[in-house]
Amino acid sequence: MMNRLEAFEMWCYRRILRISWIDHVTNESVLRRMHASRKLLATVKRRKLEYFGHMLRGPKYELLQIIMKGKIEGKRRIGRKNLSWLRNIRTWSGLNVEELFRVASDREQYKELVDGLLRSE
Repeated sequence: MMNRLEAFEMWCYRRILRISWIDHVTNESVLRRMHASRKLLATVKRRKLEYFGHMLRGPKYELLQIIMKGKIEGKRRIGRKNLSWLRNIRTWSGLNVEELFRVASDREQYKELVDGLLRSE
């Protein structure tokens, strides 16, 4: 997913600059010409992390909390597992599920975690 987002962002920059797909122009030179850096993935990460914390603290999101904690009965369909929200957030934060839910329940501590993760990029 992350590679696709970065590729889409570069495709958009190339379209803005009207660079043909057959021209050999590096991504770094495209970013220099745009006076930009890669922002799309960081924006997606920030919004996903912020919404996750908001959802875990809100009482009206009780059903989503149950789903995120994996307490749904039944079987899942056959095939490869989809990359889940929780797996993305665990990968980005480096925390296990219990630590994530504990940190997310404290708004200030979770905000510091999100800010630290985004600063480290």
